[in-house]
Amino acid sequence: MEILWFLFAVLMILFIVGPFVRRRRGGIRLVAPGSPDAADPANYGFDRQEDLDIRIPGPDQDLLDALDNVRRTGQWQAASQLLAGTPREGERRWQRVQAFGGAAALELVAQPGVGAQWLKAWRLEADKDAGGAQVHAELLVQQAWRHSGGVGSDDHRIILEEARDACRRAALLAPGDPVPYITELAIARGLAYPEAEFDELWAKVIDRAPEHMGAHLSALHYWCAKWHGSREKADAFAHAAAARAPHGSLLAALPLFALYENLPDVILSSGFYRGEAVTRAVEGALYAVHTARQDDPMLAHVRHLLLLFLVNMERWAEAMEQVRHVDGYVGALPWSAAEDPAAQYALYRALAVAGYEANGGSPATLPH
Repeated sequence: MEILWFLFAVLMILFIVGPFVRRRRGGIRLVAPGSPDAADPANYGFDRQEDLDIRIPGPDQDLLDALDNVRRTGQWQAASQLLAGTPREGERRWQRVQAFGGAAALELVAQPGVGAQWLKAWRLEADKDAGGAQVHAELLVQQAWRHSGGVGSDDHRIILEEARDACRRAALLAPGDPVPYITELAIARGLAYPEAEFDELWAKVIDRAPEHMGAHLSALHYWCAKWHGSREKADAFAHAAAARAPHGSLLAALPLFALYENLPDVILSSGFYRGEAVTRAVEGALYAVHTARQDDPMLAHVRHLLLLFLVNMERWAEAMEQVRHVDGYVGALPWSAAEDPAAQYALYRALAVAGYEANGGSPATLPH
């Protein structure tokens, strides 16, 4: 029996590593670390793994300055001012609320009971501030999903119920703002809202922000087979959104996210990433990237996911194009789903560099 398990393990390693080993002209030849032939991402000016920012998906200097101010001073005013000046219908406000909520959650993990005093003061001193109410609701959601003992536990359910109440209080403070309802989408998934109740919540979202990419990504989770839908329902939701998306909308990339959510745990077919379904979804996402506004806050999310697929498809030059745009920030799927997001991103970046150079690329040939 032991020899069978050993052989199975060897086969699994070959399936995983095989696509990245030189097996024909144009492939990758694995070399020892430190070898003169080893591809080095630093040659391209990319950030070191330890310098990658896991908090956000792409650059937002105003947000980083506010986060630094909050951390350094322990005061909430910089966060409040930033959110007050951020348009409520857009993607950036949702991302910034997530970032502040995530920062508070990390502080509480590092210092249980005493962390995130700035958020407590914000809620006490400005209880009618819509931004503070939204950040508090987001904090509770992140605590439930990341630090509560896991889905199905009593703590998970109790914190999500508290988060639901916080979302509804936040919604009363800014009736036209979609963010509290978008935050509640994650609660709906965790508390298993019936489809009719979820549809009612979704209607409130799209009434306020019909083309909100972040909201669609959150709703997509609910419709996936691992939660409360199926592969077919998730695909239908994603393709319907993509079909009605106006020119320049990143919603055209939603089918790629549906494909990612439905990926099997183990892919044994070496041709999977060259199949029609993957190719079609990747081409749709590339089209979305090329036609979207280059300052769209969700653009980095699409590029991060494209990097994973393009590396697995061995489309090295296109993979490097994604790295060129997103390097330095890894706060997005697929890396955020890993235990060590920076390490996971760095692995795929290294594969992209190695494949690019094995096929004639160099720092001099990569556009800047």
